[in-house]
Amino acid sequence: MASNWAKLGVDTIVLLHFIFVLFVLFGAVLLLKWQKLIWLHIPAVIWGIMVELNGWLCPLTPLENRLRQEAGLGLYHGDFVMHYIMPVLYPVNLTRTTQVLFGLIVIIVNLGIYFYVFRIRRRRPGKY
Repeated sequence: MASNWAKLGVDTIVLLHFIFVLFVLFGAVLLLKWQKLIWLHIPAVIWGIMVELNGWLCPLTPLENRLRQEAGLGLYHGDFVMHYIMPVLYPVNLTRTTQVLFGLIVIIVNLGIYFYVFRIRRRRPGKY
């Protein structure tokens, strides 16, 4: 039974991690509808950029690994989360150069979206 809870914990952490990555990369689009999200999105983007550019380990990774060990899980395989989401979060050939490239992509995508959002905001003034 404990391993089932650990497996559920692993799946939950991986899913939250994936959602966070999507929020960091594309969350600025949500500002078009919910402008106050800027106060969550900017720190998330800064964290994502810092992790990628500095090669830091996300704090969720050790927790996920501990739960994987408790669940008796080996390589990423099996259900939907393990098969489809894990390869996106942990590419097989992830190198330091690729990691920096991911960080730069986050910067470029978000600068573009923020530019667009603020351009629209100037046309339709609102408060953040």
